[in-house]
Amino acid sequence: MAAMPTIPRFLDVRALVERKSCFLFGPRQTGKSTLIGQQFADCRTWNLLDQELFRRLARNPGLIRESLAAGSGSDIVVIDEIQRMPELLNEVHLMIEEHGARFLLTGSSARALRRKGVNLLGGRAGRRSLHPLVRAELGKRFHLDRALEFGLLPSVWFSDEPAEGLRDYTGDYLREEISNEAIVRNLPAFSRFLDVAALAHGTQINFASLGNDAQVSPSTARDYYRILQDTLLAHEVPAFTDTRRRKAVSTSKFYLFDTGVARHLQGRRGLAPGTSEYGDAFESYLFQEIRAFCDYHRLETPRYWRSRSKLEVDFVFAHVAVEVKAARAAGGRHLKGLRALAEEKLLSRHILVSMDPYPRVVDGIMLLPWEEFLDRLWDGKLAGAA
Repeated sequence: MAAMPTIPRFLDVRALVERKSCFLFGPRQTGKSTLIGQQFADCRTWNLLDQELFRRLARNPGLIRESLAAGSGSDIVVIDEIQRMPELLNEVHLMIEEHGARFLLTGSSARALRRKGVNLLGGRAGRRSLHPLVRAELGKRFHLDRALEFGLLPSVWFSDEPAEGLRDYTGDYLREEISNEAIVRNLPAFSRFLDVAALAHGTQINFASLGNDAQVSPSTARDYYRILQDTLLAHEVPAFTDTRRRKAVSTSKFYLFDTGVARHLQGRRGLAPGTSEYGDAFESYLFQEIRAFCDYHRLETPRYWRSRSKLEVDFVFAHVAVEVKAARAAGGRHLKGLRALAEEKLLSRHILVSMDPYPRVVDGIMLLPWEEFLDRLWDGKLAGAA
C-alpha cells in the first residue's frame, strides 16, 4: 500500500455540525474516518470499531453522557460507525435535548439503524453523504485513465495494487455489510445479483431481466436493488419527463457509486481508449463527479432524458443538460439529443462534454473539454450551489 496522503475534502462537515447534529453516511472506505481526523481533531471521538470501547459502551451506554458532563473541550461529540450500536441514539437524543450537545454520527448506511427501529432523532440531526474522491480534491495527483480503470476510493487510488484492493473491497462488502448484518438470507443469490447488476450499470432498470439473469424473482431483484441503494453502493437516476414536444420515457437508470467497483464486478480488466467500454467508463466517471457535486451542494439528484424516439441526454441537473462523449473530435452527430432537448426551452444550459480539447459554442450548445467542464462545475460556474 502506497502512503496515504492527507486529501482535504470538499464536504465541510464541521461547518454543518457547528450548527446542528448530523449523520454522515457513505460507502465503506470513502474516507469518513480520515475526514473525522481532519475536521474534528479537537473533539471527543468514540470509534465503535474499537472492541474494548464497544464492550464498555454496551455495559454502560451512559458513558458518553458522563464524559460530556465532565467536560472534554469541544461540545461536539463524534460517534464513528453508529450502526454497530444503534441504541446509543437514545442517549444522543437525551444529550441534544438536555445538554445542547452536537453530534457527528457516521456509518456506512442508515439501513442497519432503520431495521432495528431505533430513534433516528427526527429533525434534530441533518444527513449528508461522503462520496469517493473527485478530481478537484486530488489536484495534480489525478490521472483520468487510472480513475476510469480503478475508480476513486481513497484506499484503492493510493494502493500499489489497486485491482487487489477492489477485490478485497467487494469481498468486505459481502462479508461485513451483507452477511454479518443478515440483510439477506441467501448470500449466493445476492452475490449473483450483484454481478448481474454491475453489468446493468448505467442502463435502464428492468427488474424482470435482472431477476432472470440472477436466477431470482423480479420482486427479489427489486428488494436486492434497494439494498444496493440503502448501503449506498448504487444511485438511482430518475427520468426527466418534463418535455412536451417529445414524450419522454419514465424508467429510471442506475449507476454503481464508483466506476472501479463497477468494472471489477463486471470482471473487466484493462481499458483501451476509443472503445465503447472506455466510453462507458468515461460516462460513469462523469456521473460520479456530478452526483458528488449535487450531493455536497444540496441539489436534486441528476436525472436523464430519453424520448420515445430514442433521443437521449445523459444528465439533467440544476437547469443544466449534459451529454458525455469520449470523442476526441466532438461534432454535430453528438448533439442530436441536446438539440432536441434545447427545443423544449426548459433548461438554461446545454453542454457536450468530451475529450475534444477545443471549447466552443455550436447552435447555442457549449462544447467543453472534460477538464474545463469539471473546473467550471466545482467552481460553481455551471450550476447554483446551496
